[in-house]
Amino acid sequence: MKTAIITGSCGLVGSEAALRLHADGWRIVGIDNDMRRYFFGDEASTDHLRQRLVQTLQNYEHHQTDIRDATAVERVFAQYAGDIAAVIHTAAQPSHDWAVREPLTDFGVNACGTLHVLEAARKHAFDVPFVFTSTSKVYGDTPNTLPLVELETRWEVDESHPFYARGIDETMSIDGCLHSIFGASKVAADVMVQEYGRYFGMKTACFRPGCLTGPAHAGAELHGFLAYLMKCTATGRPYTVYGYKGKQVRDNIHSADLIDAFCHFIASPTSGEVYNIGASREACCSMIEGIEICEDISTKKLNWSYQETNRIGDHIWWIGDPGKFERHYPGWKRRYGLREILSEIHQACVTGDPLAK
Repeated sequence: MKTAIITGSCGLVGSEAALRLHADGWRIVGIDNDMRRYFFGDEASTDHLRQRLVQTLQNYEHHQTDIRDATAVERVFAQYAGDIAAVIHTAAQPSHDWAVREPLTDFGVNACGTLHVLEAARKHAFDVPFVFTSTSKVYGDTPNTLPLVELETRWEVDESHPFYARGIDETMSIDGCLHSIFGASKVAADVMVQEYGRYFGMKTACFRPGCLTGPAHAGAELHGFLAYLMKCTATGRPYTVYGYKGKQVRDNIHSADLIDAFCHFIASPTSGEVYNIGASREACCSMIEGIEICEDISTKKLNWSYQETNRIGDHIWWIGDPGKFERHYPGWKRRYGLREILSEIHQACVTGDPLAK
């Protein structure tokens, strides 16, 4: 049976990929050891999603494998060699705040773990598409050097700048900037994925989103902007806005739209590609604007406070331009706007079911 190996299969992106490909007739081999619990505490554990996938997907096989263990990773790939038709690598330490606590763990998961998955794929699934979930943080704080204008509820790039219309494209340099420890480990992984495509000729692609989101996101204070914002609004939990007057801007892409992009690449892959991927201006908001929408949907007021000090390496304005991917794959169309995304997250908060849509 056509098989996809998905690392981080119980996380936001990995679980969405598992559901989509399984519905399309694939066997799913999931690799996930619930490191999110270690990073962010019991509330952020994804074990409930593992149980749902195992119980509801007939052709889902789970491996509680740590991607920092190269031998264990290769063992999984060797077991399914010959059947593997795609590799989707989403496993990561995702927070630049948390990375400072344990830089060795962060680099071990993000950089070394990615290398282990790449090398196992090179040995046992060389000719199949390899999709990597990278991040806009590989650009470091370079976006903060753009000509920014302060408006009433958001920071905005000057209208005369080429990035104003649709956002930041792949021509932005990743050099000469402050990345954060997390950003540096993701740069290492991103460049290695490119190199396995360019040097070895594997069919690899790095997708660089801003904020990934959706109802399956186990949002925590240190990671998961929209999910955690809605969780706090719906439950009455206090929320802290860090710096930039709460006017920092993010674009947000629903995990289902991201997986649809992955599927387009898997169907027609190339080597060593890099794509900024997101919703451009169709689903962007500032912190202040996001709070207002969450309050409107939930009909509750968020108990939030402001702290002047911003997070190190944080972007003031990030809107990613998906134009390159759209040109390469004109059949890809986003389905979710910002309000639709937040409505689904609110529904998950109310029902306790992150997979119900």
